[in-house]
Amino acid sequence: MILVFTAFALWIAMWWLNVQLANGPAAHLPAVKIAIPAIFGLTLIVMWELIVKGLDVPLVILPAPTHIATTFEANLSILWADFNQTFVKGALSGYVIGCIAAFLTAIIADKYDFLRRGLLPVGNFMAALPIVGTAPILVMWYGFNWQSKAAVVVVMVFFPVLVNTVAGLRDTSGMQRDLMRTYGASYWQTLFKLRLPAAMPFVFNGLKISTTLALIGAIVAEFFGSPTLGMGFRISTSVGQLALDMVWAEIVVAALAGSAFYGVMAWIEGRITFWHPSHRR
Repeated sequence: MILVFTAFALWIAMWWLNVQLANGPAAHLPAVKIAIPAIFGLTLIVMWELIVKGLDVPLVILPAPTHIATTFEANLSILWADFNQTFVKGALSGYVIGCIAAFLTAIIADKYDFLRRGLLPVGNFMAALPIVGTAPILVMWYGFNWQSKAAVVVVMVFFPVLVNTVAGLRDTSGMQRDLMRTYGASYWQTLFKLRLPAAMPFVFNGLKISTTLALIGAIVAEFFGSPTLGMGFRISTSVGQLALDMVWAEIVVAALAGSAFYGVMAWIEGRITFWHPSHRR
């Protein structure tokens, strides 16, 4: 039990340190802003290690972080092959195809009002369909390789991007559009110079939501059929073998990939929509 008490003592000490950093005179420095969440995350990992070893938790219930790290290091080649199959081939390709298709469809729907009125209710209906119901159908249609996972991802990301883009294109006021008409601007000039820039925060909102949906869709689709590699395949087979350390290693890879993907989209958003009030300091 000494390790367990040490874990809670560490939690109290790091809590006090974070409070001091957050309320101190150097709280505005970038290094301190990075240090506070880093201390919080490292404290949780160390507490996890101490409590699991202190309570002698079985491996099949919850492996210690050091055990997961050892498994991660010993299976780097397998994890890399799974990452390439699931994220690069399945999630990323489906994300690009789905987002481009949704963006172009949103522009067409914006131009033709009857199409917008018909598509949005269908989009909301399709977005509510459970992925565990549609994934096996798409896997049977497109085969067991990465193409079927990309198809599942396309379905998952298409409607969030479509709905957000259509909403963004209608975000300009009537006065702004009237002003463009007084200048003699055509539909396409109004679209590219006024409505698309105004829609960018909505578009990136849909793109950021879809980053996590893409990875989830690719992993879940692999549960219904896959070649002998991929994150979803590895997780399902490792659970059957009670190799929970390997499952956690795959979860770490998925979390890192998903966080990095979301971070890249947020970085691009900050560069394109720097004028938006949400980015002002």
